[in-house]
Amino acid sequence: MPETSLADRRAEIARAQRQVNLHPDQPERTERVLKLRRDYAAEKLAAYVNAVVAKAPPLTPAQRDRIAALLRGGR
Repeated sequence: MPETSLADRRAEIARAQRQVNLHPDQPERTERVLKLRRDYAAEKLAAYVNAVVAKAPPLTPAQRDRIAALLRGGR
């Protein structure tokens, strides 16, 4: 099965958002949109990180730890 592209994910979010607009009294639809947006943001970030890492020289363990901490929400 082919991988879903970011454009496909954006289209899925738009379709789900339209359902929220049509049925605002159904909170599960809103929850689905929030989940789709969160998943899209994570995929977009992962794609960007993969592209940057592919071009960058190898990182030191300390540099990797610092970047991992940023992704975990630390400083």
